[in-house]
Amino acid sequence: MSEYTMKLHDVGEGVAEAEIVEWRVAVGDLVTEDDVIAEVMSDKATIELYAPLTGTVTWLAGEAGDTVAIGADLVRFTPGPGPDASDIVAPDIAAPVPDEPVPVAPVPVAPVPVAPVSVPPVVEGGTLAAPAVRLRARQLGIELAGVSGSGPHGRVVHADLDAAMTARTGAAVSICNDENDGIEAIKVIGLRRNIAERMQAAKRRIPHFTYVEEVDMTELERLRRHLNTGSSGSGGASGTRPKLTVLPFLIRAIVIAVGDHPEMNARFDDEAGFVNRHREVHLGIAVQTPRGLMVPVLRSAGHHDLWSAATEVARLSEAARTNTITLPELNGSTITITSLGALGGIVSTPVINAPEVAIIGVNKISTRPVYVDGVLVPREMMNLSSSFDHRVIDGSDAAAFVQQIKVVLETPALAWVS
Repeated sequence: MSEYTMKLHDVGEGVAEAEIVEWRVAVGDLVTEDDVIAEVMSDKATIELYAPLTGTVTWLAGEAGDTVAIGADLVRFTPGPGPDASDIVAPDIAAPVPDEPVPVAPVPVAPVPVAPVSVPPVVEGGTLAAPAVRLRARQLGIELAGVSGSGPHGRVVHADLDAAMTARTGAAVSICNDENDGIEAIKVIGLRRNIAERMQAAKRRIPHFTYVEEVDMTELERLRRHLNTGSSGSGGASGTRPKLTVLPFLIRAIVIAVGDHPEMNARFDDEAGFVNRHREVHLGIAVQTPRGLMVPVLRSAGHHDLWSAATEVARLSEAARTNTITLPELNGSTITITSLGALGGIVSTPVINAPEVAIIGVNKISTRPVYVDGVLVPREMMNLSSSFDHRVIDGSDAAAFVQQIKVVLETPALAWVS
């Protein structure tokens, strides 16, 4: 029977290759048209690929973590319905008919044991294993082709997976000669590898400098709590308003400050030697997800009020965490905000989201004693830790930019009169 080859199709503009993040099938599996067969990563988005036909998988292009060029062979199938490889039995063994007894000799005779290594059945393109064993092997990251099956006719069973895991752990322990040190070797793939490569490139190519300033958030926090008091009620025609965090206020402050400091809202094409300043502020919002850090983009942030900004940021953050975000929602930011919220510490040194030239880091708010008009009073204070590309941003300009953000945050009324 002829073989069908599925090639890796174009997964994004300008993308030359994609990384295999996870295989959802194994060689020998029967798939149905439109079944998910793999996840691949392009840029920072994970894309599911679907089977183009019904057939049996005969070949896969590499393992999780490998990269495949656009247009290259990805999966090969034998078209047409057929039994799963896990259901194939040796040709000299009669398969029992459902609901009918297996024929036996008239006189009970103990079956002759068959060693797993004797004349194993030939299974084209796969290893004998039940579907549940195949699923567990994928979850454990075990290649069935490398496991010796102890079941009938070389079938891989759960005990064989346990033995493979024990052997893997034992090998790792022997490396450091410490029987109490269990080492788990985790391959850096997918989003984690993408983050690693981007951070490495940013730190290697961009001479960072970080500027830290403290901000008195007392008045803004008072205003925010007041606005949130009625947010659970009706918002009129617009419906219920979302609860406001500090983030929408910071977004507004950045938009205002960029008006006087357009050099901050830019992307540096260092190979071409151009700094591209943008009129619209497309704010990247760093979001921690189960797969790693992602940066959705709040487009045209200056056109949002506090509540619409809060709503859109919440939507983008949820899409990032649930891996439903799209490539356009992850691309095109011109300046980025990063925050760890209540875990933000007192200072940080954020890494620039290249090719941008500035990133604003938000630290936690804490109550500290501060002198106000000569009197020591408790105030709600927060540090901003911001990094800049020193190739195109001078220290005095960076300081003036952050100081303007500080003024707007400390005097919230300026957010509406500026």
